[in-house]
Amino acid sequence: MALKTLNPIVSADWLYKHLNDESLIILDATLPKVTSKNDVKVDEKIRIKNAVFFDIKNVFSDTNAPFPNTVLSAIEFEKKAQDLGIQTNSCIVVYDDLGIYSSPRVWWLFQLMGFTNIAVLDGGLPGWKSKGYPIEKPKEIEMIAGNFIANYQANKIKYTNDVLSAIDNQSIIIADARSKGRFNTTVPEPRADVKGGHIPKSVSLPYSDIVVDGKLKSKQELQAVFSKLNPKKKDFIFSCGTGITASVLALGAEIAGFKNNAVYDGSWTEWGTTKGLPIEK
Repeated sequence: MALKTLNPIVSADWLYKHLNDESLIILDATLPKVTSKNDVKVDEKIRIKNAVFFDIKNVFSDTNAPFPNTVLSAIEFEKKAQDLGIQTNSCIVVYDDLGIYSSPRVWWLFQLMGFTNIAVLDGGLPGWKSKGYPIEKPKEIEMIAGNFIANYQANKIKYTNDVLSAIDNQSIIIADARSKGRFNTTVPEPRADVKGGHIPKSVSLPYSDIVVDGKLKSKQELQAVFSKLNPKKKDFIFSCGTGITASVLALGAEIAGFKNNAVYDGSWTEWGTTKGLPIEK
């Protein structure tokens, strides 16, 4: 019987217990922070044993698109997931080197493609290492092509026109995962060509408010955060800089019991560079 994840997040202990399960695929989704100056050097790189690199930027994004991390078509995603050996009955655990940063983006991408047997490793690589669990230097792994099938869920992604329409929609809350400084323009955007500010009527919920020491807050704490922001359980649209940390909010909301969530794929990089769109500061 194939391994199943009952929750969208799993512990290092859970992963270690199932490390040799035939249906398990571990994905390293590490992505340097756009604002970070202390990225891991290639020659220092290590991975969880048997992990395969999931290249968000160069493989699982449309590199011809004008904005970073643009989602692939379902057909393209399906083929590239098959190339990683992902099967319809695979159980995926995804992690990153920063604890909880880019790994939820991969969780959300698979949700978008209709695949739910995937979980984020709480605490990521630091949490795994703290337990003394097996690590290794990156190595070439010969993958057998998988039979993964995408089942695109269009309700989980929003585009600029959708967000523009949502501004005055009382049944939708637009939540921004960027720092409060970027939201309020007290600190500049990391990309020089992107204007400062935020989407009108959006609310600030920095992803760092739901992550503590590389781990998500508890389910009860997440419920408190999202219920305070959205007591009537309206639909959420999550935005950030380029769609990465918006996915952290999507993961947190899912765990908290908020099911009608979508990510604005272009996020602030698209909004802040597109002429004619309203901006609040």
